[in-house]
Amino acid sequence: MQNQPKPIDILLAEDSETDAELTIDALQQGKIRNNIHHVWDGEEVMQFLRKQGKYEGAVRPDLILLDLNMPKLDGRAVLKEIRSDDALKAIPVVVLTTSSQERDIHESYGLAANNYIVKPVDLTQFFSVIQSVQDFWVNVVKLPQK
Repeated sequence: MQNQPKPIDILLAEDSETDAELTIDALQQGKIRNNIHHVWDGEEVMQFLRKQGKYEGAVRPDLILLDLNMPKLDGRAVLKEIRSDDALKAIPVVVLTTSSQERDIHESYGLAANNYIVKPVDLTQFFSVIQSVQDFWVNVVKLPQK
């Protein structure tokens, strides 16, 4: 009998209320009950990761789902900050965005994104993609210890 995977902490950085709700719903429908933390913009991502302000008691996430086009500090700038910070750079970052532009894909991988996923428009496909991401990062890969 296989052991149940341990829930992980996922930081969802998404400024669209609809996309955030759909992503959270898709994650919650998976077999694993992960801890999902949601922030609305790039500045909040960095405050959460650095445990600043209202995020003083925040946990270190095991995985970040990062939208590219967010207000205040976009996903590219966030990814660059994460990868240049020795305390944060080991956290896996999955870019989850509507952009399928080659420039965005190349730039994200150039900034060491672990994956780049274009959000499917079809709701069934969207749920399937999110659940596949969750399954991969919870059941397949070995994440670094916090």
